[in-house]
Amino acid sequence: MKAQHSNGRGRSPFLTSYALTLAFITFVSVLYFKDFSSTLHQPFLHRPPPHHRRSGQISRPLRHAHHGGNGNAAEHHRAAAAAQQLPFAVGAAPAGCDVGLGEWVYDEAARPWYQEEECPYIQPQLTCQAHGRPDKGYQHWRWQPRGCSLPSFNATLMLEMLRGKRMLFVGDSLNRGQYVSLVCLLHRLIPESSKSMETFDSLTVFRAKDYNATIEFYWAPFLAESNSDDAVVHRIADRIVRGTSIEKHAKFWNGADILVFNTYLWWMTGEKMKILQNSFEDKNKDIIEMETEDAYGMVLKAVLKWVESNMDPKTSRVFFVTMSPTHTRSKDWGEDTDGNCYNQTTPIKDLSYWGPGTSKGLMSVIGEVFGTSNIPVGVVNITQLSEYRKDAHTQIYKKQWNPLTPEQIANPKSYADCTHWCLPGLQDTWNELLYSKLFFP
Repeated sequence: MKAQHSNGRGRSPFLTSYALTLAFITFVSVLYFKDFSSTLHQPFLHRPPPHHRRSGQISRPLRHAHHGGNGNAAEHHRAAAAAQQLPFAVGAAPAGCDVGLGEWVYDEAARPWYQEEECPYIQPQLTCQAHGRPDKGYQHWRWQPRGCSLPSFNATLMLEMLRGKRMLFVGDSLNRGQYVSLVCLLHRLIPESSKSMETFDSLTVFRAKDYNATIEFYWAPFLAESNSDDAVVHRIADRIVRGTSIEKHAKFWNGADILVFNTYLWWMTGEKMKILQNSFEDKNKDIIEMETEDAYGMVLKAVLKWVESNMDPKTSRVFFVTMSPTHTRSKDWGEDTDGNCYNQTTPIKDLSYWGPGTSKGLMSVIGEVFGTSNIPVGVVNITQLSEYRKDAHTQIYKKQWNPLTPEQIANPKSYADCTHWCLPGLQDTWNELLYSKLFFP
């Protein structure tokens, strides 16, 4: 049989009818698939909360952001399109919205998202109510950015987006507190038989078995190798960092789909940093001293180099959480006393407040290093909003590392922890910011 010519002459009526029918079916199928695909994804953005708050609610309907009016629709659509290209993104942040600028609003209806006793994963250093804290006001503050709102934390969406994925927090005890906060925000949607948490030396792994997902924490307070790397025995005053050597830790980072780094508190020695040039195993240690900012930048550059070499920006995301402030002198925020965070029950109202314990120099290093990245690194700026929260620390309401002396018992402020934070509390807001950066960049 001779092939038919492209102009259609000699084609049988049956074949012509068949081709038209096939084309029509294909056209309808394409339309249907688009509609079905849209329907499939829509519930994650607009579904109602899975539970009432009092019986396990974590999310609320997405609040509409109020725009300042300087941008236009075309710019917003372009920003949304760019955000959609990032892995895990389902939308875009409101144009012109800086979520780091705002104020704390007391909100008993919406906060906290969970109760301390309902989350078995909070370590005893952060369970303030169980250790006798008399007030609960620190649990009820909600962060409200100026001119816009954060997307509401939707645990159902996050668990679905983490299906088959590995999310890893790397850093110090402040990062571990944020990690535990996230587990508390998610775990109640998972049946008891389908979740577990285990610790293997420096690595803690929470498994959501039905989702084939893990959320993990890895202890590395300097990110680089150091003499403080033991997950239990690490309270070392004479801290030494092994230069840019991160291989010891980074082998545990391989394979993560989402990485959340932090490092800050351990760098604040008040002196120059000791940098080891050779190995900790060497008899004669070759140690030099560096300015803290220089050493900090050196390690962050080493981490960034690893990220650029080992993380695929088409499938994975990387975040860095900025500095967590302390509140060790009440005179810093204008009180005429020699107190600290002990007995503080309300946030600082001065929106320009920046405590002397938070290094603007190290903050600049963070911007300089990650601003040069060849792949997107989301900087989660928790510093300014946390500066206001003198009330949110664990104070004296925690498991103590050592038995208290009679002198300490007589003067509680002398042993108040003005570094770590009660859960539920401030670190839930850190995860609100991380959630926003991850899904609505």
